[in-house]
Amino acid sequence: MRRAASVAAALLALVVGGTTQAAGAAGPAASGAAGTHTVVMENLRFMPETIEIRRGDTVVWVNRDLVPHTATAQGRFDSGNVAPQASWKHVFASAGTLPYICRYHPTMKGQVIVR
Repeated sequence: MRRAASVAAALLALVVGGTTQAAGAAGPAASGAAGTHTVVMENLRFMPETIEIRRGDTVVWVNRDLVPHTATAQGRFDSGNVAPQASWKHVFASAGTLPYICRYHPTMKGQVIVR
């Protein structure tokens, strides 16, 4: 029963745009384990617009819009076409500040800060 509740909480966190970390559990910073973070593409915006993560963490972009999007940081990463209701993920190995855009909608701007 407790395992089912933990799985449900993790799934809910992903859907809402959080991490898969259970309440009261040691987070990636405390345990040294890599984390997973979610950026939602919706209403022609990246939410959150800026995300701060650690080296080794994964960011998952989820497209909740009716049109395709990309997450593109010139020379660093490029999701290619992310269809509506689809997702794409990337693991960040190097520290730095990475601004990115949607190639189809250049007013959509985001930033990943990797510590």
